[in-house]
Amino acid sequence: MKAGIVGANGYGGIELIRLLHNHPKITVKMLISHSTSGQRITEQYPQLQNILELPLEKLRTDEIVKQVDILFFATPSGITKDIAPPFVEAGLLCIDLSGDFRLKDPALYNRWYKKEPADQKFLDQAAYGLPEIYREKLKGDVFIANPGCYPTAALLGVFPALKTKILDTNGPIIIDGKTGVSGAGRKPSQGTIFSEINENTRAYKLASHQHTPEIEQVLEDIQGSELHVTFSTHLVPMTRGILCTIYMPLTDSLTDNDVLQLYNDVYRNEPFVRVRPEKQWPATKEVAGTNYCDIGVSVDKRTNMLTIVSVIDNLVKGAAGQAIQTMNLVNNWDERTGLDTIPVYP
Repeated sequence: MKAGIVGANGYGGIELIRLLHNHPKITVKMLISHSTSGQRITEQYPQLQNILELPLEKLRTDEIVKQVDILFFATPSGITKDIAPPFVEAGLLCIDLSGDFRLKDPALYNRWYKKEPADQKFLDQAAYGLPEIYREKLKGDVFIANPGCYPTAALLGVFPALKTKILDTNGPIIIDGKTGVSGAGRKPSQGTIFSEINENTRAYKLASHQHTPEIEQVLEDIQGSELHVTFSTHLVPMTRGILCTIYMPLTDSLTDNDVLQLYNDVYRNEPFVRVRPEKQWPATKEVAGTNYCDIGVSVDKRTNMLTIVSVIDNLVKGAAGQAIQTMNLVNNWDERTGLDTIPVYP
């Protein structure tokens, strides 16, 4: 099948190019970028010389529909909602990485993203592309809302505890997230230049991060009732990676081994979730460049609190890799196709 990438000049776009290059069933046919149209992709990313030297083109709906079967939108939020609908209606498999179609309630999007929401028709049509939770709902869909990077790490960490009802939902769910600088995108800003982030860690968007309602939307869907989280985010001096440390009260007195058995049962057949053995907790380097989510658990018997450590590469399982995993699923291909890689270490 032939793929196009809208927003190909950003970090999500180049990661899609990197992963799709080795996908045996996909040829990258078109690269679209409004801000850098007229250039070749190698002018933005010289590492693609002699590998992929396509031009960066403007968005031309008719030409794209004629030339591609699958269209990835790796744009900032607020853009895809306006440009994706014609391609969805034309029957292309559309996968949106921007966040414009994740929240089903348009009022929530307006409140948390501070932008006008997408048309309700397309919000209803978009399927949330987290295979480990919604695999059965994704088969056959032609419009996918790719999950956010933080929600992916957080939801995969919380999901087994909520599903197996070991979580006391009357108590707090606290998600402490830390991300690398690439999560802010390629556009330079004061907060992400080297002299600001090097040897520095800081909190940001406390009680106001736009991924909060996305996390709650999925947890409420699983729970069947309203559920709130305390979600705090931090920027750390690394390029790739997200680490979420999650704290939740338990309903019963359980051991590390009890919880590990539950997590292993839930994720036993999941190719991209790896549960660590007892007393082992994952680090971001151990998933770098891959579509894996690694999870470790620990029970504090003194407080009966469960601590979960969940790590992903924000550009892969948190963005491009997850989009490709979902594409594989929709097409009834092995989900590991094009993604079966070993982490880059050190």
